[in-house]
Amino acid sequence: MTFVAIVPAGGAGTRLWPLSRRSHPKFLIDMTGVGRTLIQATSDRLEGLADDLIVVTGKDHAKAVAEQLDLSEDALVIEPSPRGTMPAIGLVAAIVEKRHGPDAVVGSFAADHLISDTGAFQQAVRTAIDSAKTGKVVTIGITPTSPDTGFGYIHVGEETTVKGAYAVAEFMEKPDLPRAVEYVESGTFLWNAGMFVSRAGVLLDSLAQFKPELAAGLRAIAAEWDGPGRAEALTGWDDLEDSVIDRAIAEPLAEIGGVTTVPVSMGWSDIGGYASLSEHLDNSAEQVSSGGSAQPVVLSGSDGAVVYSHDRPIVIHGIPEAVVVDTGDVLLVTTKEQSAGLGGVVASLGDDLNRLR
Repeated sequence: MTFVAIVPAGGAGTRLWPLSRRSHPKFLIDMTGVGRTLIQATSDRLEGLADDLIVVTGKDHAKAVAEQLDLSEDALVIEPSPRGTMPAIGLVAAIVEKRHGPDAVVGSFAADHLISDTGAFQQAVRTAIDSAKTGKVVTIGITPTSPDTGFGYIHVGEETTVKGAYAVAEFMEKPDLPRAVEYVESGTFLWNAGMFVSRAGVLLDSLAQFKPELAAGLRAIAAEWDGPGRAEALTGWDDLEDSVIDRAIAEPLAEIGGVTTVPVSMGWSDIGGYASLSEHLDNSAEQVSSGGSAQPVVLSGSDGAVVYSHDRPIVIHGIPEAVVVDTGDVLLVTTKEQSAGLGGVVASLGDDLNRLR
């Protein structure tokens, strides 16, 4: 059975500004200093697992994505405008359905996540594929390491006939801290990392069950994708409903028993900000990245600082948990705690500072 990996590559990652910007988002950057960008690392861990890989991205980043991954034209889907994860993933699923048939399995994996244990990831995907073959939509759930309030949660039910795959009782929204503690202590909840595996036909038929117009629109575009009618078919793209896959399919389908999950511990992070990034830097002991610069960084009484240097020395004195990012055209100074609100600050910069975004 054919397995096609879908890699949605979108978003500006403003919580990691100014490293990540609209013109150069985090999935195109070697955020941790290992010599591979996040999207390259995503492709690397899918190598040997997927028969094919298709990236869906916007026109502004298509050239950079194609160059970084050395993609053929067939392996790159350029969406005319952002419509949310459901149209993006659904369009590729519909293209795969057209090319390989409805029984081909597709799996969606974000371009900008970190996973340190590739072996555990690949085994989880194989189990998810086995569960998808039974007609389920499968999500790969992350075993929580803390009561984090920044993630949605998956309520795990009984194990299915596929070993390692469990029924999903329900999806839970991001909780407050007391409820997150309750979830983690119960041992029956997983973090929702937004990874979904399914037969292409099952995914689209499920979408047709809950959002028939969207499913029909995606299949209509896919029908013309590999022919001369693609451009004309794409004129209907902006009329499609803007939606996310969790709410469009996963949540309502779970209520009727159509979703399973594969729990895994694999060193996963969505790198949601500088605090989480600091835990994954290649030089995590010092939490300093040269950014290609040979300029010195001096830390004095500043334990836990995160520093990205550029073309000048940086000295931090007496500021524990500092975050200093020098990109040449922008200097950011904050702390790990305060950096959690960075996305809102970037959003308020205004049109005259869009060049910095």
